[in-house]
Amino acid sequence: MIIHFSIIGSLLILLALSHVVFPWFFNWQEELKRLSLINRQIMTIHTFFIALVVFLLGLLCLSSGEDLIDTVLGRRVCLGMGIFWAIRLFIQFFGYSSILWKGKRFETMMHLIFTVLFAYMSVVFLLAGL
Repeated sequence: MIIHFSIIGSLLILLALSHVVFPWFFNWQEELKRLSLINRQIMTIHTFFIALVVFLLGLLCLSSGEDLIDTVLGRRVCLGMGIFWAIRLFIQFFGYSSILWKGKRFETMMHLIFTVLFAYMSVVFLLAGL
């Protein structure tokens, strides 16, 4: 199980760092102009904090895998993360319209990669938590 925590930790750090390109990739300079100042700032600030939490979860998995598995608190944290990623997996299918990715090679590949990632993390964390 420790190897899975190392893999997940590395993947979470990469996922967190990928948020750096969001403003450029999603053309936020133009797209967010249409929003009010508060909505624009919520979007950018929440994206930063989501990336920070994902990064810190990655560090936790890399640095404390044994504690996550071998302690009551660690297993509770794993259960919470398993529930979180299972809900994120559900949102992957029912929160985003398939119009965003169907028939588009890159977007479909990203959809599949994230589906596998969220399923993998859900299973590992739920197994460790239960």
